[in-house]
Amino acid sequence: MRLLLAVIVACSVTVLACGGSSSAPTGPSGPGATFNLMLKDSPFSDAKSVLVTFSAVTAHRDTDADFVKLPFAAGATARTCDLKKLQTAQDVLGTGTLPAGHYTQVRLVVSSTTIYFDNPAAGAACAPTIAAPEGRSASVDIPSGEVRLNRQFEVPASGTTTMLLDFDGDRSIRETGNGRYMMTPVIAVVSVQ
Repeated sequence: MRLLLAVIVACSVTVLACGGSSSAPTGPSGPGATFNLMLKDSPFSDAKSVLVTFSAVTAHRDTDADFVKLPFAAGATARTCDLKKLQTAQDVLGTGTLPAGHYTQVRLVVSSTTIYFDNPAAGAACAPTIAAPEGRSASVDIPSGEVRLNRQFEVPASGTTTMLLDFDGDRSIRETGNGRYMMTPVIAVVSVQ
């Protein structure tokens, strides 16, 4: 439990160290703008594929008590990404309209992760579902399936805001012994534009 807490604190510090706006909230919130959440990876080097399924992406506006749900790309109810394919590319995790205003946090919910050792997965880097490749695999335990990224950003009344995240596979996934793996997601906010 102490290790998990230390990693979560380290992740939050890493995200905050990447910089962020400390400006005060803008005026009254308007109808909103398009918000794109992009994902790239520094992957787990011991695998051919690392399939991570996200079940929710939300953002917290400082004037709201609840998080605002961001739809997945193509309107899916979940989105699976092969982190190995995101080494040299990036893909859309979520996209949709968020109400205009000052946001303080993005939350990702990871529902499952599986490592494949023999063959890469076919198809796109991210999709509503990705077929499992043939060969050896291992499920990855996720002690806390939720990652909160404390990064302040503004969503204007119109236009597009894009946040790029870097999921660090090598720092996130650890072998715990007896062929078991554990994931404590380490994700940095690379940019908000």
